[in-house]
Formats: sequence, structure tokens, C-alpha cells
Amino acid sequence: MRRLRRLAHLVLFCPFSKGLQGRLPGLRVKSVFLVWLGIFAGSWMVYLHYSSYSELCRGRVCQVVICDQYRKGIISGSICQDLCELQKVEWRTCLSSAPGQQVYSGLWRDKDVTIKCGIEEALDSKAQRDVAPRRELVLFDKPTRGTSIKEFREMTLSFLKANLGDLPSLPALVGQVLLMADFNKDSRVSLAEAKSVWALLQRNEFLLLLSLQEKEHASRLLGYCGDLYLTEGLPHSPWHVAALPPLLRPLLPPALHGALQQWLGPAWPWRAKIAIGLLEFVEELFHGSYGTFYMCETTLANVGYTATYDFKMTNLQQVAPEAAVRRFLQGRRCEHSADCTYGRDCRAPCDRLMRQCKGDLIQPNLAKVCELLRDYLLPGAPADLREELGSQLRTCTTLSGLASQVEAHHSLVLSHLKTLLWKKISNTKYS
Repeated sequence: MRRLRRLAHLVLFCPFSKGLQGRLPGLRVKSVFLVWLGIFAGSWMVYLHYSSYSELCRGRVCQVVICDQYRKGIISGSICQDLCELQKVEWRTCLSSAPGQQVYSGLWRDKDVTIKCGIEEALDSKAQRDVAPRRELVLFDKPTRGTSIKEFREMTLSFLKANLGDLPSLPALVGQVLLMADFNKDSRVSLAEAKSVWALLQRNEFLLLLSLQEKEHASRLLGYCGDLYLTEGLPHSPWHVAALPPLLRPLLPPALHGALQQWLGPAWPWRAKIAIGLLEFVEELFHGSYGTFYMCETTLANVGYTATYDFKMTNLQQVAPEAAVRRFLQGRRCEHSADCTYGRDCRAPCDRLMRQCKGDLIQPNLAKVCELLRDYLLPGAPADLREELGSQLRTCTTLSGLASQVEAHHSLVLSHLKTLLWKKISNTKYS
């Protein structure tokens, strides 16, 4: 009986055991292959991240190039000595999102600062040995030796007219540029000082910072050396953006920005205070001392705030003067409105009959900001406010960029929104 049971056991289980044994080598090979593939993919991602990071974060290259030009006497500036001789400018976290525009958090004279520097010419790997001469020839080529202060003044005025429009306030801005150039207060502007401030003016964000220096919601300029400049320390921005590697920040979808902001951002009353500051910034951009400016990249990544929850614009790179946008659109050939896009979202309609871009933008600053605030403010809003706030934001997002609407209607909508938010947080600790 025992033998029969053993025979039955062998008949039933031996084929299965034989098949399992036959499959085991195949399973081992697959497992080894998958492990190898995982290691290879991980190594490749690390390599890509490292190589991309090394391209994005080149503060050391920037400092070497600038200090080389300073020691040759080609450029100068208020922080050159601290940067190149005394080593008092400390470079900390890389915040760059594009190789050509280096952005770092840093420390200077016990103050938190943001360091910004452009190194487009230095990124050509074939020209690494010739970095400094290329920048001297390409970037620091104006004004030339023998240029008088009167000629430099006229040259600066012409540049500002081309970029900001022919405004009566521009001579005062030229005066500010010359005062900034004369950083050592010796009542004269040297060739090195003139070259430095001219190179700075070519940086879109610097020009905007200079134009908005008197405004509450733009960072304050602290100093410069050549075309490298320092501003106040980067205000608080959504931490989920700052925590990401520079390569991945632009890849974060807007919807995920909003969700993380809702879950991890400030409490709703603080968000309301930040939103009021953002609306005030829209007012500042509209018919300011130096013309009108357009926000051409409206995202939560640019919504920063101070320790007291006052709004600060974290990036002015995509804020453009009206004159520059109109010059871009004028006579531009198009098939669709997408062909009439300046920056990321400053879009004008396309006249399909004439096949040319029109002059007025489809969406003004206020409409784009209201779209942003709808996702920023409605989640978590007090129940007694949500319906009215939603209604006002919907009205705001339908505003058009037609010149006939911009003046009174936009001001009225903006004023109503600010009043509604301010009433909710006034006379509380959040105000």
C-alpha cells in the first residue's frame, strides 16, 4: 500500500517538478536581465542628471569669466572687489532653469541675496579656451574707447526709447543709469563703468528691475560687476518648486503646481494677502512711470512672498515692455494666433485675411492673473465668500486686451477683487 501511494505521488508530481526545473534557468535569466536593466537605467538617469546639472549650474564659470574681465580692466562695478578679490560673495544653491541665465542663492555682507549672471558665449564647448576674449568682443564691446559722456547719454536714451517707448520720463531713467555707472562717486564715468552698465541693460530682467525699482513688489538691486548683479534674497516661493533639481522644475505640470500649492502652501488668509499683492503688481505694470508691461509667463512658480506674506515677483525675465511686444507683432506674418505669441502666453489674434498679427493682446495681464487666482484662492476659501469670489474671478478671466476695455473696466474689476479680499482679512492678524 505504501509503495502504491509513493508511485502515485511520483506520477502526479514528477511532471510538475520537471517542468518547474525546466523553467528555473529562464526565470533566473529574466531576473538577472531585469536587475541589470534597472541598474543601467538608474545609472543613465544619474548620468543625465549630472551632465544636465553641470550645464545648468555653472556659477563657477560665470565668476571666473567676470573676474578675468575685471582684472583686465575691461569691466567694473560696486561688488567687483568683494566678488573677485575679497571673496565676500558666497555662492550657495543653484536655482538656474536655463543654461544661459545663471541664478544662485547666496550671501553677501551677511545678507541673503540672489546672484544672476548670463554666460551664453561661455557655453560653447569648442571655445572654452577662448571664453574671456569672446565675452570681451561680443558682450563688452560698447561703448568704444573715445566715446564722450554726452554720446553715452544719447546712446542710452536711444536704447531705452527702443525698448520702453518714447516716454517723457526716460531722461530721468538715463540719469539713474549714469548714477549707477558711477558707483565710486567720483563724478565721472570710466570706460569700464560704461561697458558694465551697457551690458547690464541688455539683460531683460535687469532693465525691468531698473524700471520697477520704486515699486513695492519687485526685488531691490543691491550691486553689480560687469553683467553679473545681486538682488535681494529670493523671497519664499512654493517649496515644491525650489526642492526639485533645476532640470525638472520646468517639467512640473501647472495642475500639479496648483495641487501642491493647495496642500502645502500657506493658509487661505495668507494666500488672500499674497493675492492682493499680486493684483497690486498688475496695477504697477499698467501705465507706470516707464510705460506698460506685459506678463508673458503667468505661473505659480513666479508667485513669491516675504516672511510677512507680502507678494514679491520671483522672476521678471518674462515681463516685457509694451513697446517690445508691439515691435515683435508689427507686420508679423501668421496663419494662426499661435504664430503671434511673444514669450509663453502673450498672444495676439491673427488677421487671416491680411495674414498679419494684430496689435492688441487676446488676454491682458489681469485676465491671466485671475485664471491663476481661481486655482490659488477658491480651494479652501471661506464658505460665505466662495460664491461671490468665484463669480468675480470668472468675470475677470473674460476680460479682453482691446484698448477700449483696458482703461476703466479693468480698473473697476481689479478694485472690486481687492476690496472683496481685503474685507475678509482686514482687522485680523492676517492684515
